[in-house]
Formats: sequence, structure tokens, C-alpha cells
Amino acid sequence: MNLYVINFKGQTTVEELMNPEKGSPGAAEDMEAAESFIQQAMEIILQEAVKKATNVKEKVCEWRSPEQLKELLDLELKDTGESESKILQCCRDTIRYSVKTGHPRFFNQLFAGMEPHSMVASFITEAIKTSLYTYEMAPVFTLIEDALLKTMMKLIGWEEGGDGLFNPGGSMSNMYAVNLARYRYCPDFKEIGIYASPRLVMLTSQEGHYSLAKAAALLGFGTKNVYVGAVPFFVNATAGTTVLGAFDPIDEIADICEKHNLWLHVDACWGGGALVSKKHRHLLKGIQRVNSVAWNLHKMLMATLQCSAFLVRDKSCLLQRCHCAGASYLFQQDKFYDVSYDTGDKSVQCSRKPDAFKFWLVWKAVGTRELEYRVDRALALARYLAQEIKKREGFRLVIEPEFANVCFWYIPPSLRNLPESPELWKKLHTVAPAVKERMMKSGSMMIGYQKHGVKPNFFRMVVISPQVSRQDLDFVLDEIHSLGKDL
Repeated sequence: MNLYVINFKGQTTVEELMNPEKGSPGAAEDMEAAESFIQQAMEIILQEAVKKATNVKEKVCEWRSPEQLKELLDLELKDTGESESKILQCCRDTIRYSVKTGHPRFFNQLFAGMEPHSMVASFITEAIKTSLYTYEMAPVFTLIEDALLKTMMKLIGWEEGGDGLFNPGGSMSNMYAVNLARYRYCPDFKEIGIYASPRLVMLTSQEGHYSLAKAAALLGFGTKNVYVGAVPFFVNATAGTTVLGAFDPIDEIADICEKHNLWLHVDACWGGGALVSKKHRHLLKGIQRVNSVAWNLHKMLMATLQCSAFLVRDKSCLLQRCHCAGASYLFQQDKFYDVSYDTGDKSVQCSRKPDAFKFWLVWKAVGTRELEYRVDRALALARYLAQEIKKREGFRLVIEPEFANVCFWYIPPSLRNLPESPELWKKLHTVAPAVKERMMKSGSMMIGYQKHGVKPNFFRMVVISPQVSRQDLDFVLDEIHSLGKDL
């Protein structure tokens, strides 16, 4: 019986592995094959995922049902590797049937557009393939993260600095804030657990992100202790809600929190981008007074996913004390360099990707003024869309936009003469889902919809990308009417 090892080109017997001069090609030839594959794959990426995927004349998506997609894709994993041509075709198919979020008519999420510098930064971090737990493993990325966090703190208004780290997503940033607030309130909780504290509750608005409820469940408070209960220790204010794009009054909330010594966290995952704009930073008035901030740079500021910062005004190493476990195989204190740059013990993760680089390179390339221009332009386009909605028969704003979210109903001709009544709202509730289905199947554009409280389903347009034009926004309204006029 022959035993096999798989190399880049296929099978190699153990005998050949032990005697490379007799058998399989050497490492140099394997690297040549690897480089050739990467070059071919990069050409596919540039043509299909960059050039074609950002072309307004192309589809946003080629929609297929799960069963149809299973038939089109070869998802089976086999004992032996497949040919290079087959793998390259897998790359093409993956891009072809994925949603093109860089397309000018993709408005479905709180992220959109293609940022070339961030894309290149993503390629570099994947090629380097390192982890950010210690300086010795990621010297450049450690310094970049530190520099970016310090610059963001200045934008927030923390002139004396603070602390922070990048982590996988805004939900995790919000969770960090809750855990840190609890640790400050009850340090014994880290070792003793729930027996070390009274019943604690978290305060947030009904519009707060659902990650706060998840944090309550994961950290042991219980979801019923998010809004009401016994001893409040943590208050969450939202700067840019997910659906309406609304901003809580941070200054007024800070007055109350300071009076009662409550930890004030601002979920600025969506709205934090306004801080780079002189015209719009007033939306976050008072943010310099808060204890912590979550800010997703992959949203309004267009870094590639994920690029999420958690920032803390505290400078007493609270983040380190709360999360440290002191793993001796990583965080030796007798290293030959300054171990304060070993930031990994601040994190609940071990391996941590150098996500800061994906926005640092953008900022380095375009500068603060261009970032400000992008934000101002996006919000100006949102205002333009809102005004166009007001002019058009059959379109109605849900609320005047405060940020880049534009929420509206499309009322087809068959419903326009009905009086305001539960019957109208019930019928209107079915319109957005029907239009969305047709939209996805045609691939012409992509917009989200949802209900809100007692309000029936409405569309939520989010304007972000610099590639979006007024013509694209006009097209959106025209296309919605074209897709829904017979409903």
C-alpha cells in the first residue's frame, strides 16, 4: 500500500517525499505553480469582482434559489484535489453568483461601494497572514492600530487619549463596552461570577441595536434586564440607528450618567463617520464626555469588512485588567522589547486580524479632507433623494432623514385612492416584499425593507458610495415604480 501526501500539484507518495530528488518536483517548482495560480486568480478578481462588479450596466446580483445554486455550484469536497482550471472556475462562479456590494445601485446594507486602497490592504493582510496578539508577530500592524486609534480618539474629542482595539464587528464592540462597564462596577465579577454582584440592568432605547440584547444574554444579565430592573450600571446611546438613522441626544444623556456615575457607551457603528465632517459632527454633540465608543469604519467610511474599533476614554488599563488571562506562552514579561506593545491580552480573542490597516491605508491615501467630502456628499445625496420622493406621486417619506438613511413607502396606483385606514396599511405591508422579490430576480438594484413598530413595510435606502450619482437615485425611484405599478 502506498501512503500519499497532497502538495500543491496533487499527490506525492511518502517515498517521494523522503527522496525528493527521485520523485515530485521541488519546492521551487511548487512555488512557481502557486505564483501562477495567484496571478490567474487575481486577474479574475480584477475583471469580475472589481471592474465588472462596479459597472452600473451590469447586474447587482444573478439571483438563484438555494436549490438552483446547489445545482450550479460544485460544492462537494473530495479526497483528491481538483485541477487548476476547475478551481479557477470555482472562483469565477463564486463571484458571479455573489451580490456585488460595490455596485453603484447596491443600497441594501449600511456598507457599500468599492474602496481600492482598503481592498489592497485586505489583500496584504491576508498575504502576510499574521495575528495581532504580540508586537513580535505583527510589529507594523501593531503600530498602525495604535496610530489609528489615537487619531480617532482626537476626532471624538479625547484630547488626553484613551485605549482601544479593533475587533470583529460592532456587536463585539458593544459587548466589550458592557463587559468593561460591569468590571468597573464590580471587579470581583471576573473571578467570582454572578454571585459577586446584585441584579444589574442595562439601559438603552427601543431603537438601540439588537447586539445589546445579545450582550445581555451572553454575559449573563438576561434580555429582560436590558430595559427595566434593579441596579443600572450601563447606558447605551445610539449615534445612527440601523433603520431610521436617528441620533440620541448624547449631551443630555451624559448629564444624567455623570450625576449617577453610570457608564455611558455610544454605539456609533453607523453614525461615527459624521465625526470627520465639520458640517455634520454636531449629530454626535457631547461624544467627548462618554466612556466608550463603538465605530465601524467599514460602514460610512467604506473600509473593507470588517473594520470595527472599540475605543475607551479610560487610561488606567481597565481594558487589560478586565480581559487579561496572562498566557505565559505569549505574554512573557521578560522579552527584549517594550511589552506594552503586546496588546493581545486586552482582547477576549487570541488570534486577531490586523483590521486597522484596512482603513489606515485609506486615510493615508486620500486624507481627512477627502473623507469629509465623501461623508458630506453622501448626506447631500440622501437629501436629494428625499426631495425627489416628495415630488413623486405614489412615494411617501416615513420620516425626514437625519443621516444617510432614506425611508419611504411606494404606494402603487391601485392603493392611492384608498383612505388612511388599517385596510390600506395591511395592503401596503405586502408591497415592499413583492417589489423586493422582483428587484432581486431582475438584478437591477438592491434595497432593503422592513416594518417599524406599527408602521407597515417600507423601503430603507442607504446612500454611502462615492460612485453613486443622482442618476442612480432617479433610477431607483423609476425602477420601483416599474416593478410595482401593477400591484
